[in-house]
Amino acid sequence: MQIADVFFQDILAGQLTPSQTKGGFCFSYLPDYTGPPISQTMPVRNGSFEFESFPPFFDGLLPEGFQLEALLRQRKLDRNDCFGQLLLVGADTVGAVSVREHLEDD
Repeated sequence: MQIADVFFQDILAGQLTPSQTKGGFCFSYLPDYTGPPISQTMPVRNGSFEFESFPPFFDGLLPEGFQLEALLRQRKLDRNDCFGQLLLVGADTVGAVSVREHLEDD
C-alpha cells in the first residue's frame, strides 16, 4: 500500500493513506508531532481523520487546468487518481505543507 508522508515546514507531521473502503482515505498525525495543524479542518489530535473520498485539503494542493492536463498526459495518470497526482506534485506545493511518497527504511 502506498503511503504519503505529510510535512509541515519540512517537519514530518503525519501520513495520508488509502483506507480499506473503496475510494476512502485516512490521515493521521504522528504521535510525537507537536507542531501546528496542517489544516484548520484537521486539528492535531490522536486518532485518524477518515474521508469517504479524497480529502478536500489535499485536493486543494493538486494542479488544475493546463498544469493538470500536462501532468496527466506526461505521466499517463488517470484523471481520478488524486492520490497518485499528489505523490507526483506534493513535494513542490505552495505554502507550508508538502507531501512525499513514504520510503520504507532498509
